[in-house]
Amino acid sequence: MREDATAGQSKGMSREELLALPVAIDLDTGNRALGLGRSKGYELAKRGQYPCRVLRLGNAYRVVTADLLDLLGLAA
Repeated sequence: MREDATAGQSKGMSREELLALPVAIDLDTGNRALGLGRSKGYELAKRGQYPCRVLRLGNAYRVVTADLLDLLGLAA
């Protein structure tokens, strides 16, 4: 039987983790905060349909943390 590598980890992020994020975060972290899977998050970003503002920097996507916190109702 195969063990899941994330068996002991929570998929989401705590309020404290969210409030400690830098100004912009990688898409995988944004996906985790929103409870999105990796494939779905990248698909939405590529289509311009991510639920908050995403910046494209070369081959990388960056999620604007202020927009993410606002979406989650944690804006200051």
